[in-house]
Amino acid sequence: MKFTALVAIIEDKDEDAAIDVAKEAGAGGVTIIHGKNIGLEEKKVFFGLTLEENVSLLLFILPRRLSMKVMRELRLKFNMDSEDNSGMAFTIPLSHVAGLDTKELHKFEDNIKTMI
Repeated sequence: MKFTALVAIIEDKDEDAAIDVAKEAGAGGVTIIHGKNIGLEEKKVFFGLTLEENVSLLLFILPRRLSMKVMRELRLKFNMDSEDNSGMAFTIPLSHVAGLDTKELHKFEDNIKTMI
């Protein structure tokens, strides 16, 4: 089975909703990293405080076929293809993976069988 790392960067406020969408599409576990988005435009300043956009980076390790389904659902739910999108997602092919939970591997196999 070939695996892919699916990375979704979304606003903090959408973190739980994004995880729910991904799980409904077949994703298992997720690693969450919190950060700040620094874009090209100047950040808003209010009384000397810079208002920064907090984001969550969601990292999923998924079978390649399943990663496209999860990514499609995230793109639709969070309107990632529009100009005023609220996030971004991309995949990275993985050549070697160690440490995946065997329960999760069986879940992936079951999901792939239902997709075929």
